[in-house]
Amino acid sequence: MAERTDEQFRIVGANYKTYTPKKQRPSFWVKWKGKPFFSMIVLAAIVLCCIFAGYLSHHDPSDFYLENLNEAPNASYYFGTDSLGRDIYSMIWYGGRVSIMIGMLSMVIITVIGVTYGCISGMAGAKIDAMMMRFAEILNSIPSLLLLLLLASIMGKQDIWKISFVIGVTGWFALARIVRSEVRQIRNSEYVLAARCMGASFPHVMQKHLIPNFISAILFVVISSISTSMSMESTLSFLGLGLPTHIISWGSMLSLANRALLSNTWWVIMIPGVFLLVTLLAITNIGNYFRKEVNRKASNL
Repeated sequence: MAERTDEQFRIVGANYKTYTPKKQRPSFWVKWKGKPFFSMIVLAAIVLCCIFAGYLSHHDPSDFYLENLNEAPNASYYFGTDSLGRDIYSMIWYGGRVSIMIGMLSMVIITVIGVTYGCISGMAGAKIDAMMMRFAEILNSIPSLLLLLLLASIMGKQDIWKISFVIGVTGWFALARIVRSEVRQIRNSEYVLAARCMGASFPHVMQKHLIPNFISAILFVVISSISTSMSMESTLSFLGLGLPTHIISWGSMLSLANRALLSNTWWVIMIPGVFLLVTLLAITNIGNYFRKEVNRKASNL
């Protein structure tokens, strides 16, 4: 059998050129496929409207228009008025500022406590780690609403900072467990051991070597804590332990729900409830996207 050579398979012809296929860039829709595009637009629109509330509102949200009590939505009051004669349309945007600010502040407190506590527990010895985790599990076994009610009643009259602190110090337990499990997996890595052998302090190791390696794993919990904090603030306000009436938030607006049910003014409950629900769903959807991305990357490893 004749031996095959390269000459038998050489392509010949006039003006022959090799064809190199061009790499096609993914289109805009392919690039954004699967991303919570709609949720990001809705959330950005609500946040921007709350930031520029002064340009959108045409009534003072804290003024009492006593001649227009419990008015249904109309041309003058787009979302109607409540039992105190306040313009709900203006209150929505100014109240959104407070609710979103409480969610962000609580998220920062939850993240700082949870990450620090989880890193310390993960880097500590077996006995200290067990004690710290048992303490966190005991606190986590207590219903969060019960802890919130206890701390809120102890701290007295609430404001934005107090209620953010109360929500933050009662919501870090789940985050601490996740951080602790991640740190236990990477604490014996070469770069961590090298940093500790060179005398690096614990804050340096945590900032430079631990947090960058588990930040993607906790993004879902961190983002979801914003929506959880906003819903907790609404719950406390509904139970009468939230923000006072003169501090407008979506939660304090919903605290008037019992009066609205008695007077059959559906817009007092429906409109702030819809804004709160849409915002929470948008934040949760964005958090779910980050969780799926982390799981997808982990499965590809």
